[in-house]
Amino acid sequence: MINVQQGAQTSISAGKFKGLSAIADERGIITAVATDQRGSLKKALAAATGSEVSAALLTEIKQSFVEVLGVYASSLLIDPEYGLPTIELRPPHTGIFLAYERTGFNPQIKGRLPELLPNWSVHRLVERGANGIKILLYYDPDDTSAINEVKHSFIERVGAECRAYDVPFFLEPVSYSDAINDENSLTFAQVKPDKVKQSIQEFSQPHYGVDVLKVELPVDVRYIADFPANTTGQSAYNYTDAIKHLREAATLAKVPFIYLSASATAPIFAQTLTLITEADTAFSGVLYGLDIWRDCIVAYGQGGITGLNDWLQQNTVPTLQKFNQIITQSATPWWDVYDQGVKNTQI
Repeated sequence: MINVQQGAQTSISAGKFKGLSAIADERGIITAVATDQRGSLKKALAAATGSEVSAALLTEIKQSFVEVLGVYASSLLIDPEYGLPTIELRPPHTGIFLAYERTGFNPQIKGRLPELLPNWSVHRLVERGANGIKILLYYDPDDTSAINEVKHSFIERVGAECRAYDVPFFLEPVSYSDAINDENSLTFAQVKPDKVKQSIQEFSQPHYGVDVLKVELPVDVRYIADFPANTTGQSAYNYTDAIKHLREAATLAKVPFIYLSASATAPIFAQTLTLITEADTAFSGVLYGLDIWRDCIVAYGQGGITGLNDWLQQNTVPTLQKFNQIITQSATPWWDVYDQGVKNTQI
């Protein structure tokens, strides 16, 4: 039994409480590993092997992620296209949330509009073992109202579907700018804080039905002055400003939120954790992304599955253990946001 602490802002249903408890650890902290990469994983494998990548190979690689990394994760993010066979391989303590969106976007259509996987519904995903549902949404709060209204209604529909099946809804708003082509540029780093804050504020509104926000840091650590990750000497903010942006963004979240490691390599994310812990925000965990384990694909190209598994054990596992220790000491249980409506819920 978990007691929901006092002083929270909203309530949560028993089904969503059960799902979130499965995705978090026993302390209410989420340390999740993303294995739902599709297009990016195909490209990396094709480059490493020099050959066409089959669906069976993608599933085989994902099985290794689940078996090796699942032990060190409170939950795994899995895609239903290639990852479903891996669900049964996860450790008993590891929760599952399933991706519901089609990967990528159509560059020929303005606005990076989202699409759902056509053969899936929340009902079907829950039947296949999902403890939670995930949507990635490219979002520019400064885009036209015509484009953003499409996105707002899209999220409302997914939220309503999750509400109907009483399953947690995880939303991952990824910022971009229609006016800036390069999200890795100094120009984008300068506008990123405001875009991330506006996204958090927008999708914290209750009519969207979002239960957990998976948020980017509102700053690009590569452009913090005198920060180790800054290798160019260009800066968009100093360290004090960066801390301020993290704290301001956190105060706008009215639902639990976890940080994305995004495209940060393990060394850069280690530096990022220093920033996160210094900011002392009420975050509830982290979703580790592709770059935490990307180099294992090169190991696969050289040594097959054995080479990949060895690389994960020798490199990614120690990294996850170190990061998890920092995160669990610094993060806030997700249930702290909620009131006592499920105080006596059995899980």
